Amino acid sequence: MTISALLVANRGEIAVRIIRAAKALGIRTVQVHSAADRDMLAVKMADAAIEIGPPSAAKSYLNIEAVLKAALESGVDAVHPGYGFLSENAAFAKAVTDAGLIFIGPSHEAISLLGDKVEARKVAMQAGVPTVPGSNGRVDDLDAGRAVVEEIGFPVMIKAAAGGGGRGIRIAETLADFERHFPQASAEALAAFGDGGLYIEKVITRARHVEVQILGDGVDAIHCFERECSLQRRRQKVWEEGPSVSLPADVRRALCDSAVALARSVGYRGAGTVEYLYDEQSGEFYFIEVNTRIQVEHPVTEMITGIDLVQEMIRIAGGARLSLRQEDVRLNGHAIECRINAEDPAKGFLPGPGTISTLNIPEGEGIRFDTMLYEGYQVPPFYDSLLGKLIVWGENRDACLARLAGALEHFEIGGLATTVPLHRKLAADASVKRADFHTRFLEPWLETAFPAASPVASVAPVLAKEKH
Repeated sequence: MTISALLVANRGEIAVRIIRAAKALGIRTVQVHSAADRDMLAVKMADAAIEIGPPSAAKSYLNIEAVLKAALESGVDAVHPGYGFLSENAAFAKAVTDAGLIFIGPSHEAISLLGDKVEARKVAMQAGVPTVPGSNGRVDDLDAGRAVVEEIGFPVMIKAAAGGGGRGIRIAETLADFERHFPQASAEALAAFGDGGLYIEKVITRARHVEVQILGDGVDAIHCFERECSLQRRRQKVWEEGPSVSLPADVRRALCDSAVALARSVGYRGAGTVEYLYDEQSGEFYFIEVNTRIQVEHPVTEMITGIDLVQEMIRIAGGARLSLRQEDVRLNGHAIECRINAEDPAKGFLPGPGTISTLNIPEGEGIRFDTMLYEGYQVPPFYDSLLGKLIVWGENRDACLARLAGALEHFEIGGLATTVPLHRKLAADASVKRADFHTRFLEPWLETAFPAASPVASVAPVLAKEKH
């Protein structure tokens, strides 16, 4: 079925990104929005806009009934969920298809299967993908958890089976830690996801976080190489790049091939990401999870492969087969993405919405800024603090870093504090320049880079954040 009109069931920069991709394909767009987002850029860009509720995401962007009503009344053929909100909600995907519309993403069965980390781990094992040592399924109580940690040893990570975004996760270094953290993790998982189920994984102490971009049409699947996302704060990605300089060529082939094998095993359709931990010391990699949607950092892959992933999602959802064979996908240069948030790193990443008074965005070859900002825009306080992503390409990593440093130097968002100063320091750091980092590198580094910062949690009342 050819898609002639689609509804964007999201907000912010990803809504803008989807609208641009749709317009390039000649597709009419309808943007839903809350009362707080009447003036957002995506509303101005779309062919039509429909208000679906008050500022609270629970009563607007997470309201399946309201989103579906808007889709049906506007006469669209399809719904694109973006990332966060309802993007990995199997019930929403099913409701869209049950209403006779196209869900731009995998089937609700695939979302349900791969969205549960325990079930996804089983799928990975069946597909021959290496997994982190841990529990074989959900751990129902503390006694069962003790048995697991006695077998695999410490440190361990207690994780929410249905979780993401760093919630419902605790690291235990000792049995006493484990006994204290287990009920806390379960309670947090229940509050955040409505599911208190947990599982346990061995902690890879100096791991790299590497993820493989996949595309599938329900019959075949390919990979678009990998991104490294090891620079994280509170398990939220801050800086992403591709390809990963930590991977030898043979490991890259094995890693990417394993992601394709997993995607084919479930008949995956659309764009997705298979995430891994890579142990640089042993050369081993381990499956973590699958993200059944487009990710915040997808532009990194677009910059190094030349593939428009959002357009590919739309084409596949409309019934097209993959337009690329694996041999058609080639790496070209290096790309780095910096997440620009409305947070003050000098004040413990305190979120601070406000009005954009000035906006000076660097331009030039190899520079891209995905955002929903414009001068005079009032950033609302109700959602995730992501303002946009600065993505820079270079012929190699050194050239990319040099271009990034120059772009950041001339980057200005006036009217509110942002994380631009953080990225300037990262781009100039000797360890970062050497790519000598891992998933536990950034937080100790921040204590030195921003010593006066108070330990304020980076939170928003309702998050549009991706899960990972």
